[in-house]
Amino acid sequence: MAKVNIKPIGDRVLVQHIEEKEQVRGGIIIPDSAKEKPQEAKVIALGTGKKDENGKVTAFEVKVGDRVLISKYGGTEVKIEDQKFTLVREDDILGVIA
Repeated sequence: MAKVNIKPIGDRVLVQHIEEKEQVRGGIIIPDSAKEKPQEAKVIALGTGKKDENGKVTAFEVKVGDRVLISKYGGTEVKIEDQKFTLVREDDILGVIA
């Protein structure tokens, strides 16, 4: 697991995309610019938690190390020490891969 010095705040979750292995079909290699952003990611760090209308912090439904599916266009990409991560809201996480 990557050691990162970022602590998300609120209901944000730091994830790292799990890249699909490059496949060559019929001798054609698809360039990176034409590939879709992968939706599968690994949870690296959790924020401080979302507060409800009474100010009570609700627990996250995911934990560090979970493999999750995230919204295709959700989150903000960040680059730390040549590694790409994405900060997403917990609502942008579609599900946990069992």
